[in-house]
Amino acid sequence: MSQLVAKTPPLSQRDRSTPKLISELCRQFYGLGWVSGTGGGISIRDAEGVWVAPSGVQKERIDPDEVFLLADGVWDRVEILERPRDPALRISECQPLFFNAFRMRDAGAVLHSHSLWAVLAARLACPDGGPGEFRSQNLEMQKGLRGVGCFDELRVPIIPNTARESQLSDSMADAIARYPDVDAVIVAGHGIYVWGRDWVHAKTQAECLDFLMRATVEAHRLGLGPA
Repeated sequence: MSQLVAKTPPLSQRDRSTPKLISELCRQFYGLGWVSGTGGGISIRDAEGVWVAPSGVQKERIDPDEVFLLADGVWDRVEILERPRDPALRISECQPLFFNAFRMRDAGAVLHSHSLWAVLAARLACPDGGPGEFRSQNLEMQKGLRGVGCFDELRVPIIPNTARESQLSDSMADAIARYPDVDAVIVAGHGIYVWGRDWVHAKTQAECLDFLMRATVEAHRLGLGPA
């Protein structure tokens, strides 16, 4: 995508609460093992636009002034409203995938985790790294997901990984279209994308899904079989 820079007000005139929140959440996600080794990412929409964490940096050390601000509703290109103070920083490779959830689901926030539990759960479901589903049933934490009860069967799509993150955009969009009742897509050997109506909803669902994937992996390790 081409990158366009629009004329915008000075930084002092913007609401800085969302980039501060992104910095705080990235520190929390690092503690959970979701964004280690510069992996993972987060994007949140507010009245100013779409805030996106930079790529290839230590996520737990992100400063609010290092977050990109992109135009909201401009999904066919990247229109940068505000760049970080450090000109060497790059927009997250996750940006096209974040845009999928914003465009197709009107999400308010999207999280990308490199959780070990997502990787292992996908490996159990699809040993060859191909497409498939993560399934869960009879677990209380399912109730933290949109429209799912604890006795329902949860089915989350798994898509194959690619050499570059941006190349996942089409397969992720296809999975979103095929699973309208699910707010997540797992990438085999990679991690998971989770979204919600706002950052609280997205974070809640990401935590619940992480629990369900860990429960599935641990049940397999203990020889308990599927839930």
